[in-house]
Amino acid sequence: MNEWATVVLGVGSPLMGDDGLGVSVVDRLRGRWGGVDDLALLDGGTWSMRVLPFIESADRLLIVDAIHVGDEPGAIVRLEKEEIPRHLRQKLSPHQIELGEVLAVAELRGRFPDEAVAMGIEPASVELRDGLSDVVEAAVPDLLERIEAQLDAWGLAPEGARASRARDPERPAPTNGEVSRA
Repeated sequence: MNEWATVVLGVGSPLMGDDGLGVSVVDRLRGRWGGVDDLALLDGGTWSMRVLPFIESADRLLIVDAIHVGDEPGAIVRLEKEEIPRHLRQKLSPHQIELGEVLAVAELRGRFPDEAVAMGIEPASVELRDGLSDVVEAAVPDLLERIEAQLDAWGLAPEGARASRARDPERPAPTNGEVSRA
């Protein structure tokens, strides 16, 4: 079995307004879900290829991001596995790698998770600024509810819901940018 059966990957840059949604949501999930067995809560930020081993090790992947599909800002967006963009493009620099390319590499190597979904919110503002826009922030509770429903559908329960889900006291708590796991 993989080290983590399920990976929740929050991506984006908190320095770019609503683009920081994925990282913000994963931080909010940690309090309730941080000690769940077989679940990694990963602040992927703008890590690019460094998240590949986590993606390839998962049976189930839930990507959380600001997802632009042309809806009204603040709309909840859900993409099923077949709808999640996976592509390789020519780059001017190897430092320009995006999540779609990381996912394409996992797929080419035959290691893309069996189950995958991307969930997020249509952004209102992706520009240099600290924090989410008001309209996106207002939609976060609905997004969190939908993410928790997906985790529940995958058979996971938040910390405290099952006695067997307690965190190992010998394992140090993760810091920002690290993986939360039981």
